[in-house]
Amino acid sequence: MKEPKKIILFDGVCNVCNGFVQFIIKRDKEDLFRFASLQSEIAQKLLSERTIDTQKIDSVVLIEPGVAYYLKSDAALEIGKELKGYRTLSKILGLIPSSLRNIVYDIIARNRYSWYGKKDECMIPTPEIKSKFL
Repeated sequence: MKEPKKIILFDGVCNVCNGFVQFIIKRDKEDLFRFASLQSEIAQKLLSERTIDTQKIDSVVLIEPGVAYYLKSDAALEIGKELKGYRTLSKILGLIPSSLRNIVYDIIARNRYSWYGKKDECMIPTPEIKSKFL
């Protein structure tokens, strides 16, 4: 039986978040991930099922169905562990306490629109990658 895909929830109007999704798609050689924007109904349902406060989460969330979910820098590092060439870096950065990692993460997340810009609407996937989106 196939393992369920890991689900990445991301801010669909954030340029840096969309770049992160494109980065992952190019390197997801084992087809492990599926994506949904935080603005979508499916993302809101997945967050609600896990009692994640949608008022406090506006950045990346990784959901491993039936296993766990990860927020902020923990999510980014768990994703990196699945991408060839980034496993070691993710493990090394994982040695830093998440409270310290999340300080840096929160600074970037808080300033992402002013530093990297924002789209008027969520990204529309190309036909080649549409199957990766929920």
